[in-house]
Amino acid sequence: MWLAQFVSNIGSWMQTVGAQWLMLSLTTSAVPVALIQTAASIPVLLFAVPAGAVGDLVDRRRFLLVAQTCMLLAALALGALTLAGLVTPVVLLALIFALGAGQAWVSPTWQTLQPELVPPAERTQAIALGSVNQNLARAVGPAIGGLLIAATSVGSVFLINAASFLAVIGVIARWRGAPRPPSTVAPEHVGEAIRAGGRYVAASPVLRVVLLRATLFVFFASSIWALLPLTATKRLHLGSGGYGLLLGCVGIGAVGGAVLLPRLRSRLGPGALLAGASVAVAGLALVLAYVRVTVLVGVALALGGTAWILALSTLNSIYQTSLPGWVKARGMAFYLIVFQGGNAIGSAAMGVAAQQVGLATTLLAAAVGLMLGPLAGLRLPFTAIAAEELLPAGDWPPPSLTADEAPVGPVMVSVEYRPRPGLEESFLTALYDSRFSRRRTGASSWRVWRDSAEPDRFVEQFVVGSWQEHLRQHERVSARDQERLNRIREMTDPERPPVVTHWLAPTSSG
Repeated sequence: MWLAQFVSNIGSWMQTVGAQWLMLSLTTSAVPVALIQTAASIPVLLFAVPAGAVGDLVDRRRFLLVAQTCMLLAALALGALTLAGLVTPVVLLALIFALGAGQAWVSPTWQTLQPELVPPAERTQAIALGSVNQNLARAVGPAIGGLLIAATSVGSVFLINAASFLAVIGVIARWRGAPRPPSTVAPEHVGEAIRAGGRYVAASPVLRVVLLRATLFVFFASSIWALLPLTATKRLHLGSGGYGLLLGCVGIGAVGGAVLLPRLRSRLGPGALLAGASVAVAGLALVLAYVRVTVLVGVALALGGTAWILALSTLNSIYQTSLPGWVKARGMAFYLIVFQGGNAIGSAAMGVAAQQVGLATTLLAAAVGLMLGPLAGLRLPFTAIAAEELLPAGDWPPPSLTADEAPVGPVMVSVEYRPRPGLEESFLTALYDSRFSRRRTGASSWRVWRDSAEPDRFVEQFVVGSWQEHLRQHERVSARDQERLNRIREMTDPERPPVVTHWLAPTSSG
């Protein structure tokens, strides 16, 4: 699977070079050339979330086969039209957008596959290898694409990219993933799945910390890759070959980062790894700003490539391993949006800044910005969640219903508690902490009430969108959630246990 992905990624970078070269031959305007990257990136922002929801609902193998086949057909069409001389700037941008859309639909589900092929203890390393894959392809693909364009034609490069999809399709056709856990509840609709995914991420402090720190890192680190061509040409006075060698240094560093990761993980926590990587990338920004010796820049880029992989692997692995299986693909979609959005916005912002205040000043600002990540880590540390804590608790009985048919409309659940004397404040703190568990599993709103006449009587109240969603909520309670709820029950009066009531919206008889 890794090798197939590598072949496909090389084809994608070859296609990027070919598309840029072809657009330059079709028009002299800079705008269409710049729009090539936009056409390839925008689909992630548009389709990643629904793609993640679909990936969690349908058979992943068939879903990936269909998406990869559609991408192959789009790449074939691009190659055939180019060889026939029928490509215009609009046609080129449309087909690049179609290929980007296919990649956007594939990425959230694909991100979850490789870690599943190894034991839990090796999943972080599998995620690191995925990051290395992309960076190696970025170092190799453009060079191969340029050579092939010179030796053959742009259309031939597009057709070779189309053939690269066959490697991925072949591997997926042979792959047999683990079956989904059985469920007695009707499957979600795509809209419900999207809302559930967004609700889970929003109600998870662990995931929010990762997304925030990923944004801080990617926004400033992206400027290095966005401004590297300017550094190569204006400061180091290199041509395209020299620029390719600089990218090769990044790829070598990425491989080194993957090799070092297991040893570093055994000695350092994820927070220390990300902090060290941020400092190293900040150092790279300073080197690019002020050093004009090509060899030293190449060494710094290799070290920066190592730090880049360490940072991406740390962020990606912490995020992925904090997601339960039922929401993994759609949860990863939000990570991809934050990563791609931060990369795109950061690159654009730093590009504008470089034009206004100069290249060195902008890179200095990026170095200062990268140091914000370690400082944020002091207030927002990572929290590791063991894989077994995210497994379904499995012992939640379904709620009772006297009607023959499931009710229509939302469901309000109330739980009345009587804490033990002297434990009221501790109980209330624990109850407030449980609101995240309720929201992650399905609650759209949550409140706790205290009886004015009986101060030792508390009522927890939360609303779920439908009866089916409440049934899914029971299936989604994890071992970690269950442990938190058990602590709450242990603080209640054993002679007056919690009383759960389900409230249904009445239907009008008129």
